[in-house]
Amino acid sequence: MKEINCITEKSKLIDSYTLITDKVPVSVNIWDCPNESIPIYHIKFPNIGLGTQAFLNSLKEEITRGIPLRNELMTDPKIAKKIKLDYYKKLKSSIAEKLPDISKEKLELFSGITLHKMHGLGDLEIILGDNLLEEVTINGSKEPISIYHKKHGWCKTILYPENEEEIYNISALIGRNIGKDITNLNPIMDAHLLTGDRVASTLFPISTSGNTITIRRFARTPWTITHFISPEYNTMTSEMAAILWQAMQYELNIIVAGGTASGKTSVLNTLSSFIPPTQRIISVEDTREISLPKPLHWNWVPMSSRTSNIEGQGEISMLDLIIASLRMRPDRMIVGEIRKQEQAQALFEAMHTGHSIYSTMHADTAQQVKRRLTEPPMNIPLVEVSSLHLILVQYRDRRKGIRRTMELTEVMPATGETSKLELNTLYRWLPRKDQFEKVNSPIRIIDELNLHTGMTVKEINDDLNQKVSILNWLKKEKVYNIDDLGNILKTYYKEPDKLIKAVNNKWKIEKVI
Repeated sequence: MKEINCITEKSKLIDSYTLITDKVPVSVNIWDCPNESIPIYHIKFPNIGLGTQAFLNSLKEEITRGIPLRNELMTDPKIAKKIKLDYYKKLKSSIAEKLPDISKEKLELFSGITLHKMHGLGDLEIILGDNLLEEVTINGSKEPISIYHKKHGWCKTILYPENEEEIYNISALIGRNIGKDITNLNPIMDAHLLTGDRVASTLFPISTSGNTITIRRFARTPWTITHFISPEYNTMTSEMAAILWQAMQYELNIIVAGGTASGKTSVLNTLSSFIPPTQRIISVEDTREISLPKPLHWNWVPMSSRTSNIEGQGEISMLDLIIASLRMRPDRMIVGEIRKQEQAQALFEAMHTGHSIYSTMHADTAQQVKRRLTEPPMNIPLVEVSSLHLILVQYRDRRKGIRRTMELTEVMPATGETSKLELNTLYRWLPRKDQFEKVNSPIRIIDELNLHTGMTVKEINDDLNQKVSILNWLKKEKVYNIDDLGNILKTYYKEPDKLIKAVNNKWKIEKVI
């Protein structure tokens, strides 16, 4: 990578923080530059002399020769993580042996930088270590690497690929690590990093401006419901979250809809934490993104699809996994996204036969979800779509850099009298005020809970209010860690009186976990 600095004396610093990736510390400065329409994301890399660089390069080659690596081992994230740790330890011991007077800080710095070159993507590893980034894009060698920042939106870096070959080499390395190839014959590659980050690569002339790489970062710290109801994010209200919690607890089916990068998978992941820890969970995804709290791990089977190899063999599709999962006696099924008619048909047949299903799909409103499901090409019968209970729609405002739950809607089942699927909107987001409006009270949720649990309307509302109180307590106590939240919910399902007492007495979180 090369740097072309566009920051001048007239540039205004708008944000600054320190980033540490594999014990390599760097400064991140975000600038508003007079001649640029979007902010500049500037990483100040450690300054290492040419002699030191030459020494580290020779050491890298020496260690690489000494530790043979089989690519098939890299397809297992646990093995890959162990190999990375082995490399790091070997680097540290070799550098310490050859430079006995080196300080601890420089030893870790040199080891980390060399590790990124021999077991990573070089300078990109530093950028990918920034938890405030959602996307990293390379759009040919003539344009700077760009990033999407959670606070500042799209930004340019001052880093440029040396040439088109460097971009190709990065794509090829990513593909090799998971058993995929990108070539002139196959110039498009969907892949993922061992961290779970999704990668889409293209080669010239498919992308006419040059070779490209788009990396969507997988959240290292999973989102929780506490994030979503907090004032900082304001994705939904505690009342909306309580309805979703109630729906998850009592096995109602939910689809999370929205546009690209609107937070569909994040919401799906967050809702999954509400599943009682006594149940068996199967998750099916194209790329592994779902992350559940530890109390749910004991009977959770995560599965990911697989594309065919270069001989065209070995493909495992989402449909294959959905069908297989139905034979595994799941209490709950989480499906990353509904894209095709066959997937939708299999899922709604599963719903109709009593399985609890949670999934996402691309649609901008609940009405669009209804149309997509009931009209060509999906054409799901109304009686099966009636098995769906709730539709939650996510929205991303690119100008303001915010995400909101745009609507929360009940699906009213088609009956013999109407033979029509109706929607009952419970909550709606008002964009001008950035507030949430209650539109209607639940009807179907109350009917379902009354039918299957015998709870009265008063008991259902009391349960809902109790959940609102717990959620507000979680917000006040800032319970953002997914495993802490999982342990609290475990307490709720096993000893509800203990948790309710903690909430009523305003106990600190430490007394509950």
